[in-house]
Amino acid sequence: MTAIAAPSFPRLADRSSGAIPVDVELVLAVDISYSMDTDEQVLQRDGYIQALTSREFLTAVREGAHGKIAITYVEWAGATNQAIVVPWRVIDGPEAADAVAAEIARAPYRRASRTSISGVLQFSKPLFETSGYRGLRRVIDVSGDGVNNSGPLVTIVRDDVIAAGITINGLPIMYKRTNTGMMDIDQLDIYYEDCVIGGAGAFVIPIRDKSKFVEATRTKLVLEIAGRQPEARVIPASADKPRVSCTIGERLWQDRWGGGSEFR
Repeated sequence: MTAIAAPSFPRLADRSSGAIPVDVELVLAVDISYSMDTDEQVLQRDGYIQALTSREFLTAVREGAHGKIAITYVEWAGATNQAIVVPWRVIDGPEAADAVAAEIARAPYRRASRTSISGVLQFSKPLFETSGYRGLRRVIDVSGDGVNNSGPLVTIVRDDVIAAGITINGLPIMYKRTNTGMMDIDQLDIYYEDCVIGGAGAFVIPIRDKSKFVEATRTKLVLEIAGRQPEARVIPASADKPRVSCTIGERLWQDRWGGGSEFR
């Protein structure tokens, strides 16, 4: 795999005199909506804890130009439900990685209604302005098991985030059997590819087997830190004709609870 060249990002970079140079500023945006059952929540969190402390991840950090990255861990559900669980932290070696993992592990579990990918993208975008770090790359990493059904249309917010020079990657969780009555879709990975991700080197790594959760999370983080992408390149998010409707979540919500046919 070939490394992605790092462009400069003047619009949202932290320009304060004390901003610390890092290789990547990374927002880990983690779904806690009610569709994420207790088992999924535990797997999701444990996946990040193990990935952040893995040898592969720490090697990728060490091999960067600055040898350090900045991370913040955000949980999200509906359009106005986002919370910073771990504020911006620098990881430059095993001790710092262990400290971040411990902060994540200590946080109480919580769940909330609705699924707003657009909401967490809107919430995450300005976090780079006051991060205290100045990254060569800026990435929002969205993991979740459902489609956008609350807040602005995800494509509009996605395009706004990409225009600011931020890359959006995706980790769709797909190992549960879908239930359209609960607003699941079979092609969540394609939805993420066509409607959610974008920016330089953007990619999706779906999780179809719960036993692969940690491995997939670790692989995704290593690729993000190294500025690489999987060899099997996905169809660009800017494709003219998405293979899955980018308003499918809103439509499923209306079909279940009523409210007109705006998204048909």
